Amino acid sequence: MRRHPVHSADAGSTRMSSGITQARAFAPASVGNIGVGFDLLGHSIEGPRDVATVRRIDAPDVRIRAIRGEVEGVDGIPLEAARNTAGQALIALRDALALPFGLELELDKGIPLGSGLGGSAASCVAALVAANALLDAPLSREVLYGYSLDGEAVASGSRHGDNVAPMLLGGVVLATATRMVALEAPDWLHAVVVHPDQVLETRRARAVLADPYPLSQVVAHGACLALFLTGLQRGDATMIGEGLKDLLVEPRRAPLIPGFARVKQAALDHGALGSSISGAGPSTFAWFASKAAAEAAAPAMRAGFAEAGFAARSYVSPVRGPRAEVLT
Repeated sequence: MRRHPVHSADAGSTRMSSGITQARAFAPASVGNIGVGFDLLGHSIEGPRDVATVRRIDAPDVRIRAIRGEVEGVDGIPLEAARNTAGQALIALRDALALPFGLELELDKGIPLGSGLGGSAASCVAALVAANALLDAPLSREVLYGYSLDGEAVASGSRHGDNVAPMLLGGVVLATATRMVALEAPDWLHAVVVHPDQVLETRRARAVLADPYPLSQVVAHGACLALFLTGLQRGDATMIGEGLKDLLVEPRRAPLIPGFARVKQAALDHGALGSSISGAGPSTFAWFASKAAAEAAAPAMRAGFAEAGFAARSYVSPVRGPRAEVLT
């Protein structure tokens, strides 16, 4: 079991019970990759969310009592803790802190799995934030990040933080193997995220990326990433748009998403700064320079999936979306 360093104002103390025996927390949906930043960039969005209820139990283990909500279309979301993203995250937390009690979890899924909205990540982040509220000395979000990567690896087969990091911090975040970096984003930036009635499992979406890329393509993509990050820092819409292009992943994943080309074109026709696949897909996102522009584009983007035979839901959100929090 991977161990993570403990950093808090009371790092040397034993983390026992805070006296609270149950806590509930939510984690928002997210746009992983943001097109140009594969496995590195993500941002949270308003709208769909997962809610986790975690309680102390006397048995020295982690148990999942129930999973409810958006679970249709995905076979066998496991109740076995070690095979579930939220369960594994809690196991990693409990083992590392040597907690003298067990944890029982209930999940209410508001984010469909296999949607490209960070459904598996939201489950483990919500569970960790709830469990953290049960500790006498709660851990920092930076420490929780390591345990969230343990959980996310169950779903994707690798430790990448482009979904869990923005859920923990809110807004736009750069996520590496060891740290989360919150990035500045102007408040006028808004996203439209359209989720079609399709399921695309993360492992399948990652399998199409196995073949190597030519160096020239990697260099061109790196230039886009540099422009995008600089544009964000400067609040420069033109530069953001020049950089918001996925030259590596999108061309290989787009054929897995019926209707994607129509949806992206609809966004661009309505003045989007850029548009690409949200996470592993099939959801599609676009960034706009105002809320009004985003709201005007959303129906046309939904229509793009409808033309391909798929009903779709759309969400309009500030790019500086919310972070996971305990619910009172």
